[in-house]
Amino acid sequence: MQLRNIFKFNGGVHPDENKSVSTRLPIAKLAIPKKLVLPLRQHVGHVAKVKVKPGDQVLKGQMIAEADGNISASIHAPTSGKILKISEEILPHPSGLPDFCITIEPDFEDTWIEKKPISWKKIDRAQLIEALAQSGIVGLGGAVFPTHMKLKINQNQTIHTLVINAAECEPFITCDDMLMRERADEIIQGALITQTILGAEKCVVGIEDNKIESYEALKKAAQKTTVEIKVVPTLYPSGDAKRLIYLLMGIEVPKEKRSVDLGIQVFNVATVAAIYRYLELGEPSISRIVTITGAVKTPQNFEVLFGTPLSDLINAAGGSSSKPKKFIMGGPMMGFDLPSIHVPVTKAMNCVIESSPELFPDPKPVMPCIRCARCADACPVNLQPQELYWFSKSSQLEKAREYNLFDCIECGCCTYVCPSNIPLVQFYRYAKSEIIAQDKSKEAANTARERNEFRLARIEREKKERAERNAQKALGAQEKQAEDEKKSTIAAAMERVKQNQQENVKN
Repeated sequence: MQLRNIFKFNGGVHPDENKSVSTRLPIAKLAIPKKLVLPLRQHVGHVAKVKVKPGDQVLKGQMIAEADGNISASIHAPTSGKILKISEEILPHPSGLPDFCITIEPDFEDTWIEKKPISWKKIDRAQLIEALAQSGIVGLGGAVFPTHMKLKINQNQTIHTLVINAAECEPFITCDDMLMRERADEIIQGALITQTILGAEKCVVGIEDNKIESYEALKKAAQKTTVEIKVVPTLYPSGDAKRLIYLLMGIEVPKEKRSVDLGIQVFNVATVAAIYRYLELGEPSISRIVTITGAVKTPQNFEVLFGTPLSDLINAAGGSSSKPKKFIMGGPMMGFDLPSIHVPVTKAMNCVIESSPELFPDPKPVMPCIRCARCADACPVNLQPQELYWFSKSSQLEKAREYNLFDCIECGCCTYVCPSNIPLVQFYRYAKSEIIAQDKSKEAANTARERNEFRLARIEREKKERAERNAQKALGAQEKQAEDEKKSTIAAAMERVKQNQQENVKN
């Protein structure tokens, strides 16, 4: 593995990887659980519309909730069984709040619907994207953005390069690594299909230099194809899409633009593998590879049906080995604490880490900022974290905005290197939420003011129109009165003339 033509971005960190413990065993298939709880909100965008009701029998792969609009994703039954209920359940989310879910009681027959592979080479691009809109596939790298929308390119855009993100840079997470080792052919075939749909000239896979087995597997699978496998340094956050694009191509995506505006689209390895399975095998998105690691007894990667209780995954990994039990979804840099071990596995759940004092000691006391600038050196977005910290802490929100707060990707590099143990990202998240709330409040106030001004203008207009109508009526009455008086005068004059004529005749 050689690093060639790599463009180094600013900053980044290299924390302890802690990856080898979960790559010693091959991917295992987790057994069908006693129940599956499928949240309707597993993706960015609109919540899927329910297509079933309690008591319905469903087959594996059957659509049970349909995408609502373009930015939405369908949900399919991960196995055959009966719909038990549609109710609010706790989700794997930092808020710990419940949301609507479909609960399935499996019949353990695991009976598929009729699989219908799609002849993607024989249908036009629009039809192909429409078909993928029914697949339920979202970005499996963590973004969970509906995949068919990333394949839609407007008439003013041309994609020249498809980038396949195989970096998987965050510590502990190895689900993509194991997928590449064991299913490299599916990834390369999915990449070629995606490249064809986008009409891209090039396809390049960016993989970190710590994944030797995955690199060899991808290289072998890519033989006799035009797919380029390019090695990048092991450095967090090289898996961020904009950072990976810069590493591979030396192209910096401006903050006000997206990569597609520059002719580049990025897909995760698991996402393109899912595209392959849907088009070639007729299998919608019903499962994913999940890393279960940390303090569990047997860290490993499992293929898990969506909706499986996390507790089943923990038990499959030998069970918890620490008390009290604390689990993190995602990696240690950007992940969050789960509210319960009974939450379901979702499309966004790439990794679950059991925390322990040995792996994650209690945070040290926060000390004053010493202006060492290590955070600025580590920031991959070239921000000034120490200034953002002061502005966020003192609620100088407009100043924080001026210092490009919203360019922060919340990677946690600044927090990781801070010698004063300041939880910098928490301050940035606070400031962002306050600014968003203020903007919404201002927008609501502006809307209310505009509506009030419109109402007052309408009242004034109606008042003027009413006055004009009354004036017109008054003028009409005056004119009528004048006309009547004129007619009366004429009639009186004519009557006098008539009387004079009659008197003259008598004389």
